[in-house]
Amino acid sequence: MPVSKYFLGVDVGSVSTNIVLLYEDGTIAQTMYLRTQGRPMQTIQEGMRELRACIGSAAEIKGVGTTGSARQLAATLLGADVVKNEITAHAVAASRMNAKVQTILEIGGQDSKIIILRNGVVVDFAMNTVCAAGTGSFLDQQASRLGIPIEEFGVLALKAQHPVRIAGRCSVFAESDMIHKQQLGHPLPDIIAGLCQAMVRNYLNNVGKNKEILGPVFFQGGVAANPGIRQAFEEELGQEVIVPEHFSVMGALGAAFLAQERFLNKKSPTTNFRGLKMAESHFKARSFDCKGCSNHCEVVEIRQEDKVLTRWGDRCGKWSVADVEPIEIAEVRDQQNLASGSHK
Repeated sequence: MPVSKYFLGVDVGSVSTNIVLLYEDGTIAQTMYLRTQGRPMQTIQEGMRELRACIGSAAEIKGVGTTGSARQLAATLLGADVVKNEITAHAVAASRMNAKVQTILEIGGQDSKIIILRNGVVVDFAMNTVCAAGTGSFLDQQASRLGIPIEEFGVLALKAQHPVRIAGRCSVFAESDMIHKQQLGHPLPDIIAGLCQAMVRNYLNNVGKNKEILGPVFFQGGVAANPGIRQAFEEELGQEVIVPEHFSVMGALGAAFLAQERFLNKKSPTTNFRGLKMAESHFKARSFDCKGCSNHCEVVEIRQEDKVLTRWGDRCGKWSVADVEPIEIAEVRDQQNLASGSHK
């Protein structure tokens, strides 16, 4: 029986860890959505265990791509062949779904972004990483306060007859405004629709400011599951907003496509992937302050069992070199250099 062969894409964010497995022909074999819950290393390993249970330990992973805010950490644990930022990964996935897409609206749990493409090439983008008013966490908080499952939030918004006007520039002001509207007796669907519209206005006024939003428009990220937000976007933009089939894992999908592309371009016939057995390895992270100079860089170290895999966070590159020396030896050397005045 022939061994199944795949390409793997992993997107590790602050809220979710998404995994996509592609067949050799580029069709999707498996998708997974896991809650990161502040434990990215353990979540990645959990995902690999679930993946192994689905495809078997004999399956062959021919290439691995990682993206997301913890893409470097994921790349270290998995042994990734391609490491790309979210802008590139989302753009690649959307372009594969529809080569004519010109605008990508992406809203996740903790950040949001807009990507402008022309002829399949990213020409502009912007991100919002400061205020939560334009992200999924804002909706989660309000749904929790109203006692409504977030899955029902968008459906109720579509039932609104007269959406109320809610200030959306700040999550704190938006919540105060929402409470005020409740106290005035406005129906719940009208309030929820108003919240959706406020979130869309915030997004377009901040993330989408001065951007030429042309169709086709793709709406990606976990918040795209909310039909109320999609409707609010369509009303504000005056055009159709498309939610692709795999909207919640487009970053991971793009990373998998990039891994496949690298393999097909023959840049390397082999993969760096550590294998599905990495799910059983013991990984440990720790940080320390480098005392080598006045920068006092906070360095992060990742170990597998007793082996140092990588370090990062230093400005000069001393700790992030490929062949790292034991910390104790380096610290003694730094103290000697400082004492003699010879440290560079």
